[in-house]
Amino acid sequence: MRLNQVLKGAVAGAAGTTALNTVTYLDMATRGRPASSTPERTVEALSAKSGVDVPGDEDERQARLGGLGALTGIAAGVGVGALLGGLRAAGLRLGPVTGPLVAGALAMVVGNGPMAGLGVSNPRDWAAKDWAADVVPHVAYGVVTWFALEEQTRVRLLGTT
Repeated sequence: MRLNQVLKGAVAGAAGTTALNTVTYLDMATRGRPASSTPERTVEALSAKSGVDVPGDEDERQARLGGLGALTGIAAGVGVGALLGGLRAAGLRLGPVTGPLVAGALAMVVGNGPMAGLGVSNPRDWAAKDWAADVVPHVAYGVVTWFALEEQTRVRLLGTT
């Protein structure tokens, strides 16, 4: 039963990740801003710190860093969802306001923690527009992830799965 909840959380996290990416890309299209390079730079810093090289000539290496940066974001979103599913299986129940806020905050910590810890970016130095570009997509993640997990649980409780 717990594994089932963890898997439901992972599915909810994948839905939340899609929402986060959608809001991010809409912001980029609306404001004409480029994609953030922090995911790639974080992977690069992890590579240097771990001694595991990202191979290839300059173009191939940059492409791999871009792909790995995006994959780390997906893994973070799915992982936070799985964690929330596990916490739910352990008895944690959050309300319709607290649940999305906790989900979004966890995703921000998991997503931004490594870049801050590795010195890639310092959130204390971010301007208001930088915070908005990060917080708004994470709120979307939190809302979609929490409600997707709730809906999966509600359907199961009603016996209509």
